[in-house]
Amino acid sequence: MTEIGLIGPQSIRLLIGVGVFLAAATVVAEIMFRRATKEGLRNTLSNVRRRIFAWWIMVGVLAVSLALGETVLLVLFMLLSLVALREFMALVPAGEQDGRALIWIMAVLTPLHYWFMWQHWYGMFAIFIPVYAFLFLPVLLALSGRTDHFLHRAALSQWGLMVCVYALSHLPAILQLPVAFNEGKSAADGSPVGSGGVAGGALLLFVCVVVQGSDVLQYLWGKTLGRHKIAPNVSPNKTWEGFIGGVLSATALGAALWWLTPFTPWQAALLSLIACLMGFVGGLVMSSLKRDRGIKDFGAIIPGHGGILDRMDSLIFAAPVFFHMTRFFFSG
Repeated sequence: MTEIGLIGPQSIRLLIGVGVFLAAATVVAEIMFRRATKEGLRNTLSNVRRRIFAWWIMVGVLAVSLALGETVLLVLFMLLSLVALREFMALVPAGEQDGRALIWIMAVLTPLHYWFMWQHWYGMFAIFIPVYAFLFLPVLLALSGRTDHFLHRAALSQWGLMVCVYALSHLPAILQLPVAFNEGKSAADGSPVGSGGVAGGALLLFVCVVVQGSDVLQYLWGKTLGRHKIAPNVSPNKTWEGFIGGVLSATALGAALWWLTPFTPWQAALLSLIACLMGFVGGLVMSSLKRDRGIKDFGAIIPGHGGILDRMDSLIFAAPVFFHMTRFFFSG
C-alpha cells in the first residue's frame, strides 16, 4: 500500500482561511455574549460559543490527521464509524437488538471494509458491504434461531452498517480519487498530482467545506428570510427560503474553491450543487429517524452539535454521490 500525499499548498491555504473565519466568529460571538443582557439571547449565544469551540476541535483534528497521513486519517474515520454505529444502535429497543450481529459489524465487517480502503482495493471497498455483508447479516440472524422481529432486526443491522460505515467511509475514500483519475497526469496548473498539485486532502476539504457550509448558510438564510416550511413534522426549522438561499450560496462557494480541485469552475459548481442537495436530503432523512425515536440528538459527544451522526448527516449522503460521480466522469 502506497501512502497518498494529502496536504498541498491549496489545502494549507484553505485551512488558514477556515482558521481566520473561526477566529473572527469567536471574537464576534464573545463580544455579543458579553454585551447581551436578555437571558434568552445569552443562552442562544452561549450555545453558539460552544458550537464554535467544537468547530475549532473538529477542524484541528482533521488538519492534524491530514498532516500525519492517510493511515492515521483512515483510523480516525474508522473510529468515527464505530462511534456512529454505537449512536445508531442505541436507538434500537432492547428486545430488537441482536448482540451477535453487532459484534460482527463492529469487530469484523467495519475493520475489514476500512482495510480494503487502506489497501486501495476499490473493487472490494465498493461491493463488500452492499453485497457480501448485506447478504451475510440476515443469514447470521437466521442461524441464531430467533424469528421474532426478524425483518426489523435484519433491516436495522443493514441500515446501520450502510449509513455509519459504508456511506461515511466515502469521505476518506475521496483521498484516493486523485490516484483514480490522475495517474500519469498533471493538475490544471501543470503540477503533478499528489506531490503539491491536487492532493487528496484538498478534495476532502473541498467537500467538507461546501457541504458543511451549505448547512450553516441554510440556517442563516432560514433565520433571515425563512417563511415557508418544507417538512414541519420532520424538521421545523427547514424552510424553502433557507434551502434555496443556502444551497445556491454554497454552490457559489464551491465554484470559488475550484482551485482546490481538478475541476473547472462550472464543474466545481455543478458537483457542489449536487453535494448540497444530497446533504439537504441526508439531514431530512436522519431527522425523520430522530423524530421516529422521539429524540432531539443522536448523542452528546460534540458540544453544541449533538452526536457524530448529528454533525455528519449531510456528509453521509453527499460523500458517496460525490465520490462515485467524480470517479465515473473524471476517470481516465
